[in-house]
Amino acid sequence: MRPVTRRDFLKHAAALGGVAIAFPTIVPSSVFGQNAPSNRIGVGFVGMGLIVGGHFGHVLGRDDCHVMAICDVVREKRESSKARAEESYAKKSGAGSYKGCDAYVEFEQLVTRKDIDAVFVTAPDHWHAPISNMAMRHGKDVYCQKPMTLTVREGRIMSDVARQYGAVFQVGSQQRSERAFRKACEIVRNGWIGKVHTVNTSLGEFPPPQSLPEQPIPEGFDYDRWLGPTPWYPYNEARVKGNYGGGWRCFWDYGSRKNGDWGAHHFDIIQWALGMDQSGPVQFIPKGYEGNEWQTHIYASGTKVHRVDKVKNGQMIQFIGDKGEVLVSRGDRLETTPVELKDRPLSAGDTKLYTVTRGHEDNWIECIKTRKPTICTAEIGHRTATICHLSGIAERLGRPLKWDPVKEEILGDAEASRWLDRPRRTPYTYI
Repeated sequence: MRPVTRRDFLKHAAALGGVAIAFPTIVPSSVFGQNAPSNRIGVGFVGMGLIVGGHFGHVLGRDDCHVMAICDVVREKRESSKARAEESYAKKSGAGSYKGCDAYVEFEQLVTRKDIDAVFVTAPDHWHAPISNMAMRHGKDVYCQKPMTLTVREGRIMSDVARQYGAVFQVGSQQRSERAFRKACEIVRNGWIGKVHTVNTSLGEFPPPQSLPEQPIPEGFDYDRWLGPTPWYPYNEARVKGNYGGGWRCFWDYGSRKNGDWGAHHFDIIQWALGMDQSGPVQFIPKGYEGNEWQTHIYASGTKVHRVDKVKNGQMIQFIGDKGEVLVSRGDRLETTPVELKDRPLSAGDTKLYTVTRGHEDNWIECIKTRKPTICTAEIGHRTATICHLSGIAERLGRPLKWDPVKEEILGDAEASRWLDRPRRTPYTYI
């Protein structure tokens, strides 16, 4: 038993068109319904680690989507994910068994399949751009985990590819789809707390990167492909392990550490609140430079964003204006000063931000059907990721950077400019 995909249905419908005219028949309503084969979205997943769990279960539970294939460099993850999908579909269909989810080591085999419409990219950060770009160039819509890229140049390419190929692209910055964050941003955007001069956010800390002793590569793990375009290092479990307390995110080779972790979430909300989705800050100052207490980036308006150790009341983000403040976190936590602002409705003349009625993945799936932009497009994700990368570059060099968000150039610092992209290890040189 294998699923009939949207492409299969349309192909066979076209072939049988003449026959249908000559021999009218009674067709079950399931053929034309919302979840009919002609409307069902064929989905592939690349990267079956920690972050994919909720996405995978969510898609398996939707009748208008069908998981066609999964991909991972770890054999155990491939086999368990394939089994989970097939058990789910066997149970849903009432059949005794189901065989229809393929498993790959190489993502190229998945993204080039004609029966796959959409791809979740949930691999580590250094693989986001190559996988997403190849998928879009083969006509796929893409959900890419945050941060969208490993480098600034990758982000510009990804956004351009999404636009060129008309891909429906969603970045996994799911805080945009939560009510409290949207309301906080609407309060700021509409000037209810006056001019915002300071924003505080806390990202936490990872352990510092460290040299690791070589260990034997586990059987069934394609370590060379996991490293991909990044420099080669001897295998050690701590280097590749997915771990919310660190793991591979501790290493500069695979991302921007905490700036690319929680920073990708919170900087994204700050961009949204300040109306800077198509732009960004103009200066980045590392912590400790000439006594600077906090890592800071500054917008042309003068608004300063500080990465502090702890935000007031244990919140995630604090917006401070000359007429009040807004504090917001996950779990629908929203505080305002004056207190009545958090319950104040928008008036006819106020700016109303993009509202997601269900979840972040659901927004992407609905946009695949309507071909409308998602709440967090590739351009938005690129601009947020740029803040993550530039903050990391300033930290590593130990000096401020001046940034032109229009030309997307670091000003007056040739050494820093070289970090806007990175060398790629052969043969994984494509983006």
